[in-house]
Amino acid sequence: MIQRRSFVKTLGCALSSGWMLSGESGPASGETADHKKPVPVIDITDLYHPHQDVGDNMDLIAAYALPEIDLKAVILDATDAYRHRGTEGQLQAYRDETGPRDPGIIPVSQLNYIFDRNIPYGISPFTPLKDPSDQALDAPRFQLSGIDLIFKVLRESPEPVDILSFGSPRALAVAYNRDPDLMRRKVRRIHLAAGSSSTEFLEWNVMLDPNAMACLLRSDLPVAIYPCGTEEGAMALGRNNSFWKLENLEFIRRMHPLLQNYLIYAFERSARSDFLGMLEETPSEEALQRITKRSHNVWETALWAQVAHRELVQQTDGKYRLVPRSNIRSSDIVNLQKLVPCRLEADEKGLFTFSPSDKSSNFSIYEREDPKQNEAAFRDALPALYESFNPRA
Repeated sequence: MIQRRSFVKTLGCALSSGWMLSGESGPASGETADHKKPVPVIDITDLYHPHQDVGDNMDLIAAYALPEIDLKAVILDATDAYRHRGTEGQLQAYRDETGPRDPGIIPVSQLNYIFDRNIPYGISPFTPLKDPSDQALDAPRFQLSGIDLIFKVLRESPEPVDILSFGSPRALAVAYNRDPDLMRRKVRRIHLAAGSSSTEFLEWNVMLDPNAMACLLRSDLPVAIYPCGTEEGAMALGRNNSFWKLENLEFIRRMHPLLQNYLIYAFERSARSDFLGMLEETPSEEALQRITKRSHNVWETALWAQVAHRELVQQTDGKYRLVPRSNIRSSDIVNLQKLVPCRLEADEKGLFTFSPSDKSSNFSIYEREDPKQNEAAFRDALPALYESFNPRA
């Protein structure tokens, strides 16, 4: 089964010694020097079941498992044109015939079960915004539960919250249009996995809702952008995009059995109604054989490393690991990935241009010095991280 962004590869969406993942503009509002306290996070994800991009299922594990993350809510981003069987309403270049599907309530429930948590979820509007100022006032109440949940988390949090966005920016735009003051006061930083480092490529998440992207990139909110694509597409390695690729998924065999079954359910597009009970079974060797030989496209790792205050380091044994900053040894080679303050201009289609700036800015752009080395390092570090997750410890 192909991953979502594979449809548009031709249409457009690490590592080097001495560089580390950090924001060069200094702390965003609400950030302190002490990162030992878990970071409050809202995760916005276009997670579906059956999956559209199974990377979303894989990625959500990190939100639950990283001890540095205090996951407050999951907002399920869904677009109506991709919920149904067939391609009606889909752009020719971005067709997906693998539906039907619906928001990923099942995988969220599975992870709550596995990690013994009760993380709330909400749904965001299914239809794209009519214009950048749209408040989605005509959206059904069910489709506004995600907006309500964002507001609830922000109002109840004693400190500003980081929001990670791995789908369309629709929920963020609606929330901003409805209550910009709350968003300004209580959002520490938005980490946006969307867009391209070049206006030559319309990346998937921007395509889903151009007006929402234009809204967010014309706002005064603190936004760190981690472009998914380059001028060559979504599966290209570039200095300012976050994509990298796993050659296989053999490490899943070394993960906790509950997480193996969670991934089997997702990868196999299972329709089993006992989606909790199956987690306790012995993982199917036949299913693991099918899954682990696959390659896997990844866009999300840099965002979680930044929010969790982890660095990608090479240790004395030559292995690469994602380690907490407080655990870095003098012998480790810490490697820079950074958020660079930038001037940014966005058009009505959500496409944007950027340039580094030494002046204060609410926008920053992800940058890695050597994309190929970055990919090689993550291929070692991410499997080791996921193998370490023990939900029943």
